[in-house]
Amino acid sequence: MRVLILTASYGSGHNEAARSLAAGFVARGAAVTVVDHFRELVHPWFERASRRLYMALLRRAPAVWGAAYALGDRMPSDSPFAFGATCLGMPRLAALLDTLAPDAVVSVHATPAAALSALAAEGRRLPPHTTVVTDFVAHSQWIARGIDRYCVAADEVGHEFVARGISRERVVVTGVPLRPEFATPVGAAEARRALQLPSAVPVVLVMAGSHGNVGRLPDVVRTLGRLPGPVQGLVVAGHDAALAARLRRVAAGSATRVVGYTDNVRSLMAAADLLVTKAGGMTLAEAMAAELPMLLYGSLPGQEQRNERFASRAGVALAARSRHELGHLLERAVTEPGLLDHLRDEIRRARRPDATHRIVDAVLAPSRLRA
Repeated sequence: MRVLILTASYGSGHNEAARSLAAGFVARGAAVTVVDHFRELVHPWFERASRRLYMALLRRAPAVWGAAYALGDRMPSDSPFAFGATCLGMPRLAALLDTLAPDAVVSVHATPAAALSALAAEGRRLPPHTTVVTDFVAHSQWIARGIDRYCVAADEVGHEFVARGISRERVVVTGVPLRPEFATPVGAAEARRALQLPSAVPVVLVMAGSHGNVGRLPDVVRTLGRLPGPVQGLVVAGHDAALAARLRRVAAGSATRVVGYTDNVRSLMAAADLLVTKAGGMTLAEAMAAELPMLLYGSLPGQEQRNERFASRAGVALAARSRHELGHLLERAVTEPGLLDHLRDEIRRARRPDATHRIVDAVLAPSRLRA
């Protein structure tokens, strides 16, 4: 079986999901091709320029991105007010489908899903198309005609898609696809020994995605330093070396350790008692798979604030909306074990560490959706 996976390099979550799914399909004997929609089907220059614009908006004008995200949720993915943005890459996508002749297409980003829908609207016959939604949100730009199956992160998200008119049999609650290591338990004591972390004090892991400079990491480091009791902070600064250096200066004289980008997130989460992070969809899914309670802070307008709303309503995370709330909630989290126990109980009810296998099974199984 040949599977085409369509992704996009906006944030790390989409590509991470694509890699996880590709490994899952390969393990089942499928031939997999992963294509970055904007880089390979539009133009590398467009991909670089638009990604830089996106990151600049997140850093310097997040409210503008939030407004655009909200506006996009108020119009269909094929709206003329999108000025053809969802049709970008259609000619090369059509040629790619002719060349590869895939038996199934899986999209992990909204734009290639909409481009496939536009091809279907022109009368082109397409292979079965599954869209994997990588946030805990039902957003209008994920919804397009001709999508055979939506794989979503949680029951609540599935209800939202159905409420927006998608038939229930086309919505499958699978979770967000994760790397295989998140399906395997890792002992906290073992992880702390490997990371040379103390065993007798609370460990607070602090992250803000692979680009740490779009979060509020300095606020968290300062707050950790003001906590009354002993706490081991572990801060992941991502790819930004200048930010890492700044955080080390802020943390000087405290027990907080600052590291740069790492792909050892599973072990870090296993070692921690609490994760302080903004609400990226992949980070939420990974923390839930690791049964790690969260304190959400600095979530960006748009999908992250919608993810934060889901997490707080589902009872899997605390949410701080100011530095004062951050200090209050962080102190409660490290001094009240019952609070973290409550969050873990809710996480165990909601976690789906086997999402990759669920999605692969759904795509490879014989389907009656087009019958």
